[in-house]
Amino acid sequence: MCQLLGMNCNTPTDIIFSFEGFRLRGGLTDHHADGFGIGFFEQKGIRLFHDDKPSADSPVADLVNTYQIKSENVIAHIRKATQGKTSLANTHPFVREMWGEYWLFAHNGNLMNFKPSQGQYYRPVGTTDSEAAFCYILEELRRRFDKKPDLKTLADAVQELAARIRTHGLFNFIMSNGDIMFAHASTLLYYIIRKAPFGEARLLDDDVAVDFASVTTPNDKVAVIATLPLTQNETWQQFACDELIVFQQGDIALRNKPEKPRYLSQEEGLAIARAAGVVA
Repeated sequence: MCQLLGMNCNTPTDIIFSFEGFRLRGGLTDHHADGFGIGFFEQKGIRLFHDDKPSADSPVADLVNTYQIKSENVIAHIRKATQGKTSLANTHPFVREMWGEYWLFAHNGNLMNFKPSQGQYYRPVGTTDSEAAFCYILEELRRRFDKKPDLKTLADAVQELAARIRTHGLFNFIMSNGDIMFAHASTLLYYIIRKAPFGEARLLDDDVAVDFASVTTPNDKVAVIATLPLTQNETWQQFACDELIVFQQGDIALRNKPEKPRYLSQEEGLAIARAAGVVA
C-alpha cells in the first residue's frame, strides 16, 4: 500500500523527524520501492523533489534531510505501483495551478475502471489513476467556480467529488494549496496535532526520538497526517472511513464525517488493500 504523509502548520516547520521514519518505509521497513516524492510550499512557490528509486536509500531523500526546508504545508508520498510504470511522470505528489495557486496532490489506493473524459483545463501527463483523479477534481472545481469559493463550499464540493471517485475503489488522498490541506480516507489514515505542552516523540521505524519542547515555541501547532502512525509513544487519531478533514494553521478547520462512522483495524485496512491489489 502506498504511504501518504502530510504536514500543516501555523509557522514554517521542518518535517525532518517525520520524514526520516516515513522514508524508511520505501524499501526498508516496508516494501514500497517504486519511487517517492515530496513537495514543500514556500509562500506561493513549491519545492518539489521526485525520485523513481526507493526512498530508503535515495540520494534525493538524503538531500531533503540535509536541506531541512521549513514549510507550513508539506505533502510526501511513497509509491507502490498499481497502475502505470515506475517513472518520474507517475511519481506523486502531482502539481497543477488553479485560481492562481499551486495545488499538490498525492493518492493511496487503486481506482478500477476510472476513465473520466478528457478535461478542458487539466489532463494527466503520466498514466496513473491517481493523476487522473487529481485532474478530474480540479477540472470539476474550475468548471463550478470561477474563483476560489469560501472554505465550506469548497470542502463540500471536494467531499462530493471524492464520494464519486471512491465508487471505483480505494481513495485515500491529501491535497493542499499551501494554505489549507484536505485529507480524505477510504480506509486507513491517521493524524496527530502537536501543540503545547510539547513532549518527546519516538519513531516506530527507526531508533530516533526528539523532544519537541526544545525545538518549538508555546504558540506552535503542527498537524501531521499519515497512512499509519509514525511514532510509538503518541496518540494518533484515526480517520473514519469516507471522512474528509480540512486542516489549516496546524488545526482542524472543518471535517465531514459520516453519520455512522466506521473505523477499520490496521489488519482490516491492509486486507482490503491487498484484495484491491494495492499490497503485494
